[in-house]
Parts: sequence; structure tokens; C-alpha cells
Amino acid sequence: MQLKRVVITGLGALTPLGNNLQDYWNGLVNGVSGASLITRFDASKFKTQFACELKNFNVEDHIDRKEARRMDPYTHYALVVAKEAIHDAGMDLEKINKDRVGVIWGSGIGGLLTFQEECVAYAKGDGTPRFNPFFIPKMIADIASGHISINYGFRGPNFTTTSACASSNNAMIDAFNYIRLGKSDIIVTGGSEAAVTEAGVGGFNACKALSENNENYQTASRPFDVTRDGFVLGEGAGCLILEEYEHAKARGAKIYCEVMGGGLSADAYHITAPHPEGLGAKLVMRHALEDAGMKAEDIDYINVHGTSTPLGDVQEARAIQSVFGDHAYNVNISSTKSMTGHLLGAAGAVEAIAAIMAIKHGIIPPTINFANPDPELDPKLNFTFNKAQHRTVNAVMTNTFGFGGHNTSAIFRKLE
Repeated sequence: MQLKRVVITGLGALTPLGNNLQDYWNGLVNGVSGASLITRFDASKFKTQFACELKNFNVEDHIDRKEARRMDPYTHYALVVAKEAIHDAGMDLEKINKDRVGVIWGSGIGGLLTFQEECVAYAKGDGTPRFNPFFIPKMIADIASGHISINYGFRGPNFTTTSACASSNNAMIDAFNYIRLGKSDIIVTGGSEAAVTEAGVGGFNACKALSENNENYQTASRPFDVTRDGFVLGEGAGCLILEEYEHAKARGAKIYCEVMGGGLSADAYHITAPHPEGLGAKLVMRHALEDAGMKAEDIDYINVHGTSTPLGDVQEARAIQSVFGDHAYNVNISSTKSMTGHLLGAAGAVEAIAAIMAIKHGIIPPTINFANPDPELDPKLNFTFNKAQHRTVNAVMTNTFGFGGHNTSAIFRKLE
């Protein structure tokens, strides 16, 4: 069968750098750190006392107070970015066939705050099971996609992917496949996460994943720097409107770029550590290039997973060199997690948006906070350290990897 072409027609972002797409992009190109001391709870007894929280975000500016109380913050974030992306796409909700519009969302954890609060309340009680009737509907990881669908009446495919930090990239690749197979005209996709809670910070501390650099928290997310000591937890959401090309043309939609391909693989090695030889990372990038019908030499920029962990950064860089060969030295590489922190299941979506905006503006967002070279990394690789770089960007790759050995890679290209 003839596969359909798929394009991006709308974007929405809610990140520690800004509460909309333009503010997010401005923060990226200016190398702003989103890290700050935690304000959500008293973190003084935690090993990590900082995170990349949203700034000046009031849910009641976006969602009715009564409705908002029936949702976890991760769903709030999803609805906010979906609204921005749908508006950005210029979708006429009275004219589109809503049977052909779906929602495929990603979240690694879902309603963590809700789960924490309900369990703590029960533990403090007298043992009588008094739970909020919205406990389960607020907590489950698929409920954000359900709320988006209900809010707009979209009756197409509706589900959530959960593959840890690869979740929203996984969701985008699923959305891409549904459209190119002719199953849908438009899919609202992306991811959201709200894990800056006692359980989130304490849990990641316990498995030694987070940076504990409390003295230098604004520069603690420092991918590829030899002094990196773990990731910085972030929160927020990103949304992309994927649309069949002819459908987008027929309604006169603006088009950011074309979705060319996606790859999926597994490390099959360890629940948290990357494969020491980067086998899954190599495999997923090769799969993405093959699916896109492109060569490594076609890629201008790679937005890497780059979490600022001692093992992960080195293995991903080596995997890129293995897949891209000598062309690896011609590619810009950057980790926008150095600015946003790690948004877990939402990371793939917000990083895909960064890569797509790089195509639009011809600017590569930097990897900030770099000061000390790592002898394990090839110094000839261009990690776009500390300052954005201008260049023509025709095609980009985005990588996201997750606990459990989940690997995803997606490729976007300027529309030809």
C-alpha cells in the first residue's frame, strides 16, 4: 500500500523555561537554566533539594477550578499544551471530521502526586478506607489522553504509551504510523509529567539517578561534562499536531516540517543502566534512518537523550559515532536537558519541539553548563557547548531512552 506523508502543523509547550512555545524557544536559544530550589515541598531533608519546576504557572488561568480539582497536575499540563497546539495548527473544530482525529499521549508515571497524597492520607487515618472518588481517575497514566479527547470530541484512536522516559517519543512514533497507514487524518500527540513531589525526588534519589549538587543547582544539569553526577528532575508537557500531508494542504495549514521515520529498540540488558556498548542506541538510530529512507549524512542536528548521567552520556555519544561514522563530526549535537532538566515521559515531546524549531529558525540550541572535558568523549564531536549556533538545518534526529532499556528515535525534515 502507498504510505501517507505526515507533517507537523501545530506545537504547544509548557516547560521550566516558559509556559508557551515561544517562551520555551527563547529560553533554549538564550541558554537559560530552568533549575531552582524546590518550592513544592520542604526538600531540606532530601539528598537533592532542587529541580526544574514550572515558573508562574496557575492552573486556574487555564482550567475551571472545579474541573482542575478532579485532575492530577500531569493532566493539567496536557490540556494546556494541547490547547496551544490545536490553536497553533489553526484547526477549525466545526469542520474537521472528529472520527478521524485521535489522541496518543505519553507519560512515564502519570498521577504521582495524586497517588502520594491519597496513600499518605490513608496512612495517617484510623485504617478506615476513605479514598477520594477521583483517586483512580486522577492517577492512571492514560487519563490525560482521555481528557483531551473528551474536551474536543476527538473520536479517533485514543491511548497512552508508557515506556519510562521514552514514552512521548513512543507516542509520536505511534501517531506517525497511524496516520501514514491511513487510519487517521490528525493525531494530537506528546506527553506530560508532574513528578516533582516527595515520592518522585525521594524515589529517584534512592536509585541514585539524580544530581545531588545542591551547592551549584543552576548548573547541575551538565551533560558531557566530566563532573556530571546525575539528572535534574523536570516537569511540564509538550504537544505536537501530526497531520496527513494532503489533509493539511487542503485546509491551508501552516507546516513546520515532515515526519520522516521512527525507530524502536530495547537494550535487553538492565532495568536502569544503558548497555555498556550502546547496542540498543545504535540499533534504534539505524532503524529510524532506515524507516525514513535517509542516510546518516542527511542529518544536521541530533537532540540527544543526554541526561547528565556518568554512563548514559558516554554510551550515547559512542553510539552516534558508530552509526554516523565520519559524518558525526559534521552534525551538531546538543542536550536541551541541560536547560529544562529531565521531563521523564514528556522529554521526547519537548525535545522534538526543540528540534523542529531548530529546523524553522536555523538555530541549534546549546548544551549549557559545560566546563570540564570528559576524556572518555571525542573532543572533535560538536556538542554545541554553552552557546546556540546558527546553521542551515534540513533534517534532525531526536533520541529518548528509558528505564527498562526502551529506546526511541524520530527523524524530522524540512518540507520539500
